Amino acid sequence: MESGPRVCVFRVSGVIRFTDRPPIIREPYLTIAGQTAPGGGITLAHAGGPNGRTPLVLKTTHDIVVQHIRIRPDIFGENRESEDGITIENSSRVIIDHVSATWARDELINGYADNDELTISNSIFALGIPPHDKCALLASDPTDRQNVSFIGNICAHNGDRNPDANFPVRSCVEVVNNVFYNGQSEFTEVWESEGGTPISIVGNTYIAGRNTHAETVGIQNDRTESLGQATIYLWDNRFFGSFIHLGPNAREALSPTSPCPLTVHPKEVNAAYDAVLAQAGAWPRDDIDRRVVEDVKGRSGRIGAMTRVIPEIAQGDPYPDQDQDGMDDSWERTAGADPATNDAWKDSNGNGTANLEEFLAYREKQLAS
Repeated sequence: MESGPRVCVFRVSGVIRFTDRPPIIREPYLTIAGQTAPGGGITLAHAGGPNGRTPLVLKTTHDIVVQHIRIRPDIFGENRESEDGITIENSSRVIIDHVSATWARDELINGYADNDELTISNSIFALGIPPHDKCALLASDPTDRQNVSFIGNICAHNGDRNPDANFPVRSCVEVVNNVFYNGQSEFTEVWESEGGTPISIVGNTYIAGRNTHAETVGIQNDRTESLGQATIYLWDNRFFGSFIHLGPNAREALSPTSPCPLTVHPKEVNAAYDAVLAQAGAWPRDDIDRRVVEDVKGRSGRIGAMTRVIPEIAQGDPYPDQDQDGMDDSWERTAGADPATNDAWKDSNGNGTANLEEFLAYREKQLAS
């Protein structure tokens, strides 16, 4: 297994289907740059059976970035509890950004044990498999305080945990500028069994769908086995549809101020809604993500309704990379880098950002244009 600072660059596109048990990312300082793939990008899945487990697992590691990857387990394994889309366990300084996950039989994304400094952003988590159709369990069985950000995501067609927050006191949890569609029992859940979650819920849009009903709760404060009252700060959220927008326990836990300073400057909720629908998920978008976004816009679709078929992924040609430094030769010429020299970590234009980091940002914008 490779170690040290490294970037995973893709020269092919398609489905990576794990026939053995999916690998676990343990070595730190890794960036998985799905935006470098040609054609239709990269999708992770498994082959079912006893090895049909969570396709993307980060465990006891730190300083990991994952971008522009799809996780689509289209075949059931033999153990539902081991079939998340993404699991992050005992890890810190992790960014999950512009990913797309569907069809998990447990959570689409799950934080487990003692994580810290997690950012889950600009992603689409949709179509969990009933009867355990869950968007995001931000923390499970933590024993220490955590800092977790859930920003700019779509949760669609998941019965509850949109998202679920259950953290020790002195944690800093923020749920900012997301779009939540078609929750069934609950949308956002704030628990107290780990000590009383401190959370800021800012600039989010909650939308009823065909599975939402009059008893569905938009923001719920669950006090089962409570060890202390949650602190809930709400600002600039909006609700569409006939459901209980704010549960009575949540009203009692409201705070006039945020328990922690926000790490981002929130967009106004209407602007955030438009931006999330336009930008979230792995790029280029596949037919599944396009359909999810259209469901949100049209208030259509149902939980469990979509057939589990991974769309055909266009192959495409990789960009030329003479010096194998991960960057497109033509981009290097325009950016002042040298396509004949491995200068990925140099700063050719002197702006304080490494060449490769600038290229990855450029590549992301290119895919979304």
